[in-house]
Amino acid sequence: MIDPDKEVHGAVRTIFELFSKEGTAYGVVRRFQEAGLRFPRRSYGGVWNGKLIWGRLTHSRVLGVLANPSYAGVYVFGRYQSAKQVSPSGEVITRLRQMPQDAWRVVIRDHHEGYISWDQFVANRQRLATNRTNAEGLPGPAREGLCLLQGLIICGRCGRRLTVRYTGSNGIYPMYECSWRRRESVGPQTCMSVPAPPLDQAITDRVLTAITPVTIELALAALSDLEQRDHEIGAQWRMRIERARYEAGLAERRYESVDPSNRLIASTLERRWNDALQRVHDLEADLANFERRTKRAVTAEQKQQIRQLAENFPRLWAASTTAPRDRKRILRLLVRDITVSQGPEPKIIRLHIRWQGGTTETLEVARRPNRADVVRYPNPFVTRLRQLAVDLHDDEIVQQLNAEGCLSSTGKPFTQSMIKWLRRKHQIPSPPPPDGTLSVQQVCDTYGVSHWVVYYWIEIGLVAAKRRKPTTPYAITITDNVDQRLREWIANSCHLPLPSPKQTA
Repeated sequence: MIDPDKEVHGAVRTIFELFSKEGTAYGVVRRFQEAGLRFPRRSYGGVWNGKLIWGRLTHSRVLGVLANPSYAGVYVFGRYQSAKQVSPSGEVITRLRQMPQDAWRVVIRDHHEGYISWDQFVANRQRLATNRTNAEGLPGPAREGLCLLQGLIICGRCGRRLTVRYTGSNGIYPMYECSWRRRESVGPQTCMSVPAPPLDQAITDRVLTAITPVTIELALAALSDLEQRDHEIGAQWRMRIERARYEAGLAERRYESVDPSNRLIASTLERRWNDALQRVHDLEADLANFERRTKRAVTAEQKQQIRQLAENFPRLWAASTTAPRDRKRILRLLVRDITVSQGPEPKIIRLHIRWQGGTTETLEVARRPNRADVVRYPNPFVTRLRQLAVDLHDDEIVQQLNAEGCLSSTGKPFTQSMIKWLRRKHQIPSPPPPDGTLSVQQVCDTYGVSHWVVYYWIEIGLVAAKRRKPTTPYAITITDNVDQRLREWIANSCHLPLPSPKQTA
């Protein structure tokens, strides 16, 4: 027959074991449901009064177990305090409020056998506090999802924590967004919205460069100095305790040597003896508190494990078996929080990192440019194209750029249509005609005729025109005889307007 007490103890231990692995109370509830486990509760009243009832584990029950110091072997009095309030209707209402841990009236450790230690209980309470999503505290829980900085990143404008929003088809584009202004109807827009991948990659690169064997050796050397300092401070504490014990022993001997008939002297010596014993107890408690909170002690085996971790850290971080949630937990051991703000330029983002040791650092991350900025040709290229267009035609510019291995803004070889479009966009003129010749436009301006008239003169051979290729502009040569014939043609033509003053000049 199975002992019910063993089943109860096993269920409670399972909660603490799963919480150490999952890190959240919801994770414990989910694992219980997946495994089909049940948790007991005591029934009060009715025919089932005092009996154990096994049922589904709830989230509130997990919180109650994790926050109860009795499971750590500690007796506590004063966790809750009743407070009376007057309602608007004048009725007096009594409510219970939870007191902070420092305000507990009675705390007796090692009162009974517990499931976990006191330090583990304090760590569990701290983890539950950081897991709250409705509080402004940081860093927040390490949850599922690909965004590495979830719960760590803070808005540089309002100081609130940024949330994660997935956009695109199937949510393939994660964004860090501060949406409290829109959520609270303070403003129509968000404080900021930045893509997650560039920020995650920048922090990953910085963490991988920070955890190196050299930095680990420096950290261990600094830790050795701190251990030596703590040892010296602890020695001073022990000397004070030894002195207090000596004074307590001296007070005890004085009390035992007094005549019992002298009650006044005996009571005075007894009070001094009690005060000396209380001082010894207070100093021992202060020393234990110092060693628990301040003293740093790392064994030689632990230091060797830390050195090996530094060597294998990049491989561990990039391993396919390392889940995103594990990377978030590792990052929380190194980084306290990250504040994101707009940089001096529109496409620059500044990340202000605050490490766990208190050191701060600022990184600048370039945002991914827009498509228009990507395909836009830079000013140096346009300047060079303008210089080439002074002596070269479009086809010659294409040959020159392709021979140099230059590619277009979209990564393709240059074509004549591309160069023609660039010249038209940036108003780059074609190469001027050779010396002593005129272009079609110059002939039109000189004689006040249209382009079609000039092309007609070229077609019938009235003017001599040459061009290097069929697609290049004409180079027209005008002699004195040709000039005279053209002016007579214009004067005698009934299809052309009257000569302009420029023609008769």
